[in-house]
Amino acid sequence: MNRRKILAGTTALAAGALLLTACSGDTGDTPSESGGEVTLSLWQNSTTGDGMQYWEDMAAAFHEAYPNVTVEVQSIQNEDMDGKLQTALNSGDAPDIFMARGGGKLADVVKAGQVMDLTDKLADATNQAMGASLSAFTIDGKVYGVPTAVLPEGFFYSQDLFEAAGIADTPTTLDELNDAVAALKASGVDPIAVGAKDAWPAAHWYYNFALRECSQDVMNQAANDRAFNDECWLRAGEDLQEFAATEPFNNGYLTTAAQQGAGSSAGLIANHQAGMELMGAWNPGVIASLTPDEEPLPDLAWFPFPEIDGGDGAPGAMMSGADGYSCHVNAPAECVTFLDFISTKENQEAYADAFQTIPASSEAQGAVDNPALTKLLESYKEAPYVMLWLDTMYGQNVGNALNIAVVDMLAGNGTPQDIVDAVNDAALKG
Repeated sequence: MNRRKILAGTTALAAGALLLTACSGDTGDTPSESGGEVTLSLWQNSTTGDGMQYWEDMAAAFHEAYPNVTVEVQSIQNEDMDGKLQTALNSGDAPDIFMARGGGKLADVVKAGQVMDLTDKLADATNQAMGASLSAFTIDGKVYGVPTAVLPEGFFYSQDLFEAAGIADTPTTLDELNDAVAALKASGVDPIAVGAKDAWPAAHWYYNFALRECSQDVMNQAANDRAFNDECWLRAGEDLQEFAATEPFNNGYLTTAAQQGAGSSAGLIANHQAGMELMGAWNPGVIASLTPDEEPLPDLAWFPFPEIDGGDGAPGAMMSGADGYSCHVNAPAECVTFLDFISTKENQEAYADAFQTIPASSEAQGAVDNPALTKLLESYKEAPYVMLWLDTMYGQNVGNALNIAVVDMLAGNGTPQDIVDAVNDAALKG
């Protein structure tokens, strides 16, 4: 990866065949030096298939390397993770190792004193391999988590369905996207799958229209203020409202889940019932788990969110995020060594293979061979800047208010102005 950072404001962030081994480089302090038996609890968000198996394999391999340490893996459904984790943190019964998404969400946990400062604890090999990816977990110059994947987004689509609909080239403008929607409708499939039941997939449409309408400076300022004070935020809502009025989304999208089962938005892509879906780099793995043979979709491809006329955003700018893991503030020292362990080249390559995604380690990104992800990674490296997803950027309370307001507008129960007001009101409440 090049040395750009995920940009999300200067306050929250620093800008915006399994090979399991502990012998691939310096992994920090040796857990056995602490003496005695140690148990680490780990919360992760993969509940089935290769992803869940990856964490079980990592726990077993770590125990083999460090026999006095046992890692107990608990799977939490992705949509439940943030709420359950916040409850656990507030109750004082948090896991030692937990999934973290960076940005304002992580900044809130840091402010509450619930997460370990890793700045001077991670192995040199981890810092070097993760490089700029660590910026997503850097708050006020200190590191509080280690990324496992970088997750830029765009449209994942079925080449077969596009060809059947007579779509020769992927859309590069909003007008061309509208033409593609019309062609897919005429061919008899849903043009775009959206899992709005989970709120955030629908809200990502607003994020990307805002990326096109708002300048980088405005978006960074909003990350600091957690407020929408520029009229570009209103324009983004108007863009989405106008686009949604053309009925481009799957029938019943407001009650469609994002990633659970064949009827989810990812399932519609996996079973060739919808042409495309706006999602992050984790999507190929989710889609693969929902195809009839549970294998990667052979015709899956990717293109970036189209440009729009008159916006203030730079052409090629992208929305993204990063999945990673943090240690509870009171976790044993062995927690840090486990983070170093999963950051080795071999284990990052194994992560990319298990999850069909882009690993955070620059050393492991050569293992990405999925054509859709290869193209996505190229665009990510070439992007003039990358903004963190807005709900992650603003933290859980403001982010949830934003996501709900977007869904309310799409359901006919709100307006673009209501989106702006919801963010500003939530920010005032803290």
